[in-house]
Parts: sequence; C-alpha cells; structure tokens
Amino acid sequence: MNKKKKIVNREQKDKYTRRKEVLTSFFLNSEYKPLGKKEIASVLQVPKSEISDLDKILADLVNERVIYLADDGRYKVIDNISIVKCVYQAKSANFGFGLVEVGEDVYISSKNLNGAMNEDEILVEILNSSGKSREGKVVKILSRNTSTVIGRFSKSRNFGFVIPIDNSINDIYIPKKNCQNFREGQVVKVEIEKYPVGNNKAEGKIVQVIGDVSDTHIDAKSLYISYGLDKMENFNNEVNEELLTIPDTVLKEERKNRVDRTNQRCYTIDAADAKDLDDAVYVSKREDGTYLLCVYIADVSHYVKEKTPLDKEARARGTSIYIPGTVIPMLPKKLSNGICSLNAGEDRLALGVDILISSTGEVLNSQVFKAIINVTKKMSYDKVYDVISDAEDEELKAEYGEYKEDLKLMEELAKILNEKRTREGCINFNIPETHIVLDENKDVVTIEPYPITFANQIIEEFMLVTNMVIAEKYYFYEFPFIYRIHEQPDEEKLRDLNSVLQNYKLRIKGINNIHPKALSSILDEVEDKNAKEIISAYMLRSLKLAKYSNECLGHFGLNAKYYCHFTSPIRRYPDLFIHRIISKAIENNYSFSENEIIRYEKQAEKYAKSSSEMEKNATKIERDFDTLYSCIYMKQFIGEEFSAKIVSVTSFGIFVRLENTIEGFVGFESMPGDYYMYNESTRTVVGKRTSKQFKIGDEIKVRLIKSDVLTKQIDFEMI
Repeated sequence: MNKKKKIVNREQKDKYTRRKEVLTSFFLNSEYKPLGKKEIASVLQVPKSEISDLDKILADLVNERVIYLADDGRYKVIDNISIVKCVYQAKSANFGFGLVEVGEDVYISSKNLNGAMNEDEILVEILNSSGKSREGKVVKILSRNTSTVIGRFSKSRNFGFVIPIDNSINDIYIPKKNCQNFREGQVVKVEIEKYPVGNNKAEGKIVQVIGDVSDTHIDAKSLYISYGLDKMENFNNEVNEELLTIPDTVLKEERKNRVDRTNQRCYTIDAADAKDLDDAVYVSKREDGTYLLCVYIADVSHYVKEKTPLDKEARARGTSIYIPGTVIPMLPKKLSNGICSLNAGEDRLALGVDILISSTGEVLNSQVFKAIINVTKKMSYDKVYDVISDAEDEELKAEYGEYKEDLKLMEELAKILNEKRTREGCINFNIPETHIVLDENKDVVTIEPYPITFANQIIEEFMLVTNMVIAEKYYFYEFPFIYRIHEQPDEEKLRDLNSVLQNYKLRIKGINNIHPKALSSILDEVEDKNAKEIISAYMLRSLKLAKYSNECLGHFGLNAKYYCHFTSPIRRYPDLFIHRIISKAIENNYSFSENEIIRYEKQAEKYAKSSSEMEKNATKIERDFDTLYSCIYMKQFIGEEFSAKIVSVTSFGIFVRLENTIEGFVGFESMPGDYYMYNESTRTVVGKRTSKQFKIGDEIKVRLIKSDVLTKQIDFEMI
C-alpha cells in the first residue's frame, strides 16, 4: 500500500513539474504578451478541474521571481532588461537607486517610487536606458525592509506626524487617536501600520518614547537606536555560552605544531587607546642588505570555529563599527580585547608571515606559518613618531630608548616600500580624516583633522605588503579565497575628473585604458598642499568603491594584481575567513578534498557579497555619526566667520570644507554681489554680471548661518 502511494505521489510530482516547465516556457517565449489568469487558462486550455494547479504554479513562479502580478491583474515577465529586480537604496527623500546584481544601477525619482522605502526589494520598469544611465519606476514592491522608524514627534490639532532622523524617509502620519499622549519634540519609535501608496504618506503608531528635547544626548541616542546598535551591544545567549568554553590564556596543547617566537622581539603600534590589537611586527636587516619583515596576525580562526554561534554572529555583523566614543565589535570583548588581542607580555596564538625584501622593496621570498608569540611592547603612533623624529624627551627615552634601533629600521624599510609603491603607480591620496574628541560625558570637545604621521605609515606599508603577499601566494594555490578588489573607473567619471583638473591646467590622458600611474602622476605634479588635498578627494570620488570578491580581479588604486584583507581578523570577517582557509591548508599539508573545495568556494562567494554589504552599512553609520556630531559641535559657532575651501560645485550651490574638516553648503542665494550660475563643462560657478568665477579648491570666507541637528545639515553664507 505504501509503495503504491509513493508511486502515485511521484507521478503527481512529475506531472506538476512538467506543467510548470510548460508554463515557464510559455512566459519566456518572446511572443508572450501580459495576460491575466483567465486568459492564460484559456490560451493553454486548462480544464476547470486543474485551475488549482495553475494557481499553485503561478504562485511558485512569482515567488521564484520569474513573473510578477501587475496592478492590472496581468502577469508580466521579469526579464532583467525592461523589468529588473533590485533593492532600493534611498539617497534622500527625493531620489534613490535600484541596486541590481548585474549591470548599471537604476535611478529612481520620488515621483516614480510608488511607496518604496529604503532597502525594500522591488521590481523596476526601465524608462530609458540610453548609454549607461538608466532611470526607472517602481512597479512592484516584493518585500518590505522597514517596519519601525525613529524620529521627532510633531503635533497639530487633528493629527500628528513623525519626522524621521533618517532624512531619506518621508514623514510618518500619526492619526489623532494614536497621538493623544505624546508631546511636541519627543523622539519616538513608530511602528508602520500602512505603507505609503502614491502620494499618501506612511501611517503608523508610536510604540516607544526614546527621550525628550531636554536630553542633551537625545540626537546621538536616537541615531544609535535607529540603526539598531543598542541591540548589538550584547551578544546572544548561544554566543555567551560558547565563550565559557574559550580559555583566557594559551593552553599547553594549543602550542603544538607551532613555531615558537615568544623569545623574538615584536611590537604592536596602534592608537594609544586601542584595545583590539591584531597585528605585531619586527624587522631585521641581513648582511647582504636584505630585510626580513616578520608580521604576526592574531589567530582568530583558532577560537572562532566554523558553524559555531560565534562564527554565525561574526558573519552577520561582518565588521566592527567605530563611532565617536565607542565601538560595536564584530567579536565579543573576551576575544577582541582578550585572548585574540596581541597584548604585550602575554603568550598569544598568531599566523606568522616572514617576508624577505630587497633593498629596493622587491619581495624575494615569503613563508606563512602558525606561531606562538609574546609581544615585547605595546607602542602608540604618537610616541613612535617622536622616537623616529629624534625628539629630545627624557621620559620618552627612558620608555623607548632600548627599542629605538628597531624602530629606525622599521622606518627605513617602510620608506623603501612606500617609494616602490609610488614608483610603480600606486595612488597615495592626501585626504585628512575627521577626528571627533568626546569628553567623559560624551559631549563634543573638539573636531580636528586626525593626526597622521610616518608612524602610521610604517604599519600601513607593512600591512599592505603582507596582504599582497598572502593574496598572491594563495591565488596560485588555487584555493577558495576572498580577495579585496578595486575595479577600473568608468570613462565618464574620468571625463568629469578632467573637467575639474583643467582648472589646474592638468589633464589625464588615455582614459579609455587608464593605468593607476596616470592618476598618481597627476598628484605628484601638484605641489600646493591644499590643491593636492582637493584633487585627491575629487579623484577618490571618481573611482569605484573597493569591495570583496571570490575572484582575484586586482586592486586598481593600489596597482596590485593580487590583494586581500588578511591583517584584521578581529574586526573584519573576510580576514577571518581566509585565516580559516590558510590554517586548514597548513594543517593538511596544503591539500583540500574536492568536497571541501566546493564548500569553501560557495562560502567565499556568499561571504564576499555579504561582507561588502555590511562594510557599506558600517561606513554609512560611521559617516552619519560624524555628520551628527559636526552639527552638534558647530551650533555654538552660528554667526562666526571661517576660512574655507570649495570642495564641490553643483548646479544648486557649492560645498566647502573648514580647516577642522567639517563640511557645509553655500547656496547661490547666499553668495552676494551677483547672480551665480553653474558651468557644467568647467565645473565652476560664474557670476552673470561680473563673470566672477569660483572653482574647486578656491579659498573663501564664509559665515555659519545654520547647523541643523535634525536634518544633519550645515549652511554657510559667503562673505
């Protein structure tokens, strides 16, 4: 009886599969025109008794994103040409882009959004596809991403609304019945009950009061909660239980089959307040003039095993997020600040890389191995710089005197490596980073350029060459891997860059087959520090974003054929993944089974994509916090005058940067003395009457007229 039942079920399944194949072919036929269900049943002569099967197949094909049910009740094909599936990324309340897996992203204006919100999965009909620029309108929202919104409550007589702190989201309407118990200006969490349709706003109810305007930290707190960072402060119970099984010190059995380097000197060099130390270095010089660079990276994969709760959580986070005053770590502190951190004076497990380098910076040989180390001293960038600069400080001499020779040798090798990279065309951008200083109460003390010295450069050079060595070595082993790639820039972007460079009497040649050296040589020609900084920033915007990939496609900006991220496994998941591959290779005498190759190849592709997304998300969060704190800090200076540099010119005004790195906007209406217009061909602003011209890099005087914490916007007027 059971056997007969199985045969019947199999026959039914085969029959269903055949029908599904027939219907799929029907839709994918180039002659197909959109039809409703009744029309499809009629054309295919589906008996009434089999309409339920037709319903199921149609539902399956909709779920598989082969077709979609349009508002007119007809089924249309998702051909990825005229109709594309993508994820909406809002840039403001007025426009955004549909991010597609393959091809050029699609511009979507607010009039064509059809109620789509940030991160929604959508179907977009392409309106035009001239050249590479595509514009579209949303025809279907496949899945919603936003269910709650954080914002400031505003009340009127008959209703209320919440102005989201994320300015890419439009106001949320709150019906009168849902806003009786809330006060003007309160920061609240809204649960969306009705999503926007056409011109109608989303509707919701307030489920939580986060704080009042009287709370001096309410803006930072609300931004923190809106990104869900409060939920990431702690790790789940499964992770905490796993942490109980991880030792606080290196165990005897963990020392086996490792190269013992505990008696060799090595140093960590980081910011003074750094606690997650994942790299240590040492340099020695041989009689033949070659250098041996020893790099040790925390062996995180020894503690974060595949398929464990720790690994699952690390994958989900993808990266640590650094915001002023705190860090949201990828790994719990027991690992990031404890057993994995290369703390001075404590035995630690590491992956070691010995790199033999010539006097001209060429890598002659390298070896990768599992090691146990004991860091000689934790050093800070500022003190290392003072040492290599021969600062006369008795306290410094007492603390660092015995290490000065080692540090001088590191400086010597770093300069050689830097000169080689520069000589070969690596682009060295000269853009100051923003350093936001908070006090113990989390109030902004000052904002200034982040201090970068050659001490920072030493570590950067050593990490760059290590990442290149690792990527090249394991590329030729043909193991599954995650690479850091940076593709060639688009010609259109380079033409835009040329329109800026012409103001400096500079020009890039050969943009149809650009080499990094063509860009680096432009920067070498610019002697003025301010001009170099501006051109660097604009050049960086002209390039594509670096990302992770399971394919080795090279790194344009570094002019590196092979590159990966290997040196920060405490804070980046791709580094942790390739550590796992490398460790297994060492343990198994560089041999993988066919099943392991297939499994890791699938993981490399999947994790490269998810890590790239999480990196973009972390960058957005970090920038939003920098902007927020900039607005908070600048409020005290409203009405004051500043020297500023023009960093961008647009059709609606100019953007300027102050000496403290804070940027703001000057609208044409805030530029007195003339009526100014934008010249697209030269990327300049020109006065209609006076012909006075402003271009990127010009220094001007401005007065601060607005610093709006809610909209995160800083406005100046030109003096």
